[in-house]
Amino acid sequence: MYRLTLKCLALKLLLLISCDARHSVYWRGNRRSIAEGGSSGTFNVLDYGAKGDGTSDDTKAFEDAWNEACKVAASTLLVPSGSTFLVGPVSFLGKECKENIVFQLDGKIIAPKSSRAWGSGLLQWIEFKSLIGITIKGKGVIDGQGSVWWNKSPDYDPADDNDMVILNSISLMKDQKGTKMPGAKPTALRFYGSNGVMVNGITIQNSPQTHLKFDNCVNIQVSDFTTSSPGDSPNTDGIHLQNSQDAVIYRSTLACGDDCISIQTGCSNIYIHDVDCGPGHGISIGGLGKENTKACVSNITVRDVTMHETTNGVRIKSWQGGSGSVKQVMFSNIQVSEVANPIVIDQYYCDGGGCHNETSAVAVSNINYINIKGTYTREPVRFACSDSLPCTGISLSTIELKPATDKASSSEPFCWEAHGELKTETLPPIQCLKTEKSTSQSSNDAC
Repeated sequence: MYRLTLKCLALKLLLLISCDARHSVYWRGNRRSIAEGGSSGTFNVLDYGAKGDGTSDDTKAFEDAWNEACKVAASTLLVPSGSTFLVGPVSFLGKECKENIVFQLDGKIIAPKSSRAWGSGLLQWIEFKSLIGITIKGKGVIDGQGSVWWNKSPDYDPADDNDMVILNSISLMKDQKGTKMPGAKPTALRFYGSNGVMVNGITIQNSPQTHLKFDNCVNIQVSDFTTSSPGDSPNTDGIHLQNSQDAVIYRSTLACGDDCISIQTGCSNIYIHDVDCGPGHGISIGGLGKENTKACVSNITVRDVTMHETTNGVRIKSWQGGSGSVKQVMFSNIQVSEVANPIVIDQYYCDGGGCHNETSAVAVSNINYINIKGTYTREPVRFACSDSLPCTGISLSTIELKPATDKASSSEPFCWEAHGELKTETLPPIQCLKTEKSTSQSSNDAC
């Protein structure tokens, strides 16, 4: 009996040692994913050959990790903290992907500075395309290293993006090594044709052009997002929306060289709140209707926003000759500080010269301004509306705008063919607004 007990104890001991050894091997083989809180659905770019030293080209490692993550629904592609990854132009395509993939960005991704990486020119650097349920989140940074593109950069409007852009006609710039950079500056991060897009917590800085763009997307959420580029960096919009619907943008800080948020044609049901903007050009709808095109924008809400040292505050801008409409827009609880032009509607927008007088216009109606306060440096209110298609349904309540300097004190509100009502007294008095009346709209404003 005693011998049998000893044998049993020895057997149990051997089993425990064997189990501990296997556990030790398992831990060593999975230490990275366990340390990062991962699972079998986590795909770390370091495991696919990424160096993360800031100089080696890690593009292929990102592509390989993505291809594997795509096979698993609700998987996570992990870009770990503590490393800097040099990544060239890359498209993460969703045609073969499962739903609800997470791109966990905890480290830093930087763009190449050499022209060799960009070929004859590209419209975007990092692209997510045709996905259902895609999230990019974390405390990481995407750095476009855009200074090599900005010097003597040609004017470029991201609203003109078209995959058929003729790049051969665009002027070239020189990178730091003296080689030529293509004039078509890429957007840093672009989402195209996707449903259920979430961006949370990340920072995009020094983009060659627009920082974050949504094109043909629905169900968008952006929160705790930061852009950081110098105020004089050309065409570096913070967030650009085009042909996209049902978006909410909140709790974000946007510093850039163009519009903090740009809302273009095809956008509806956009809700923006608790955003800090500056430097930059403010929050803009448009420019719309360029080259006699039709533009449709509706149901836009911008509230609880601070703007400081921007060229514009809340702005609607359209080109002469366009068609379509902008309607049902609410700007409320906007605090401005040393903003050149806090409130703007401009149906005579022209960027770059060569513009012609046209009779048709993008119709502007039902625009509400509530509780907009602060200081301006140039002109407090400017409503420059079309002769043939005046602005209608403009409503203003609790507007208090004071000059930031003595130089701006003589500026008064400007109105041209602007119709609406003052629901409260305003500062300064807006006496130029015409009394609201029914106006027959052109048939080309239907959207």
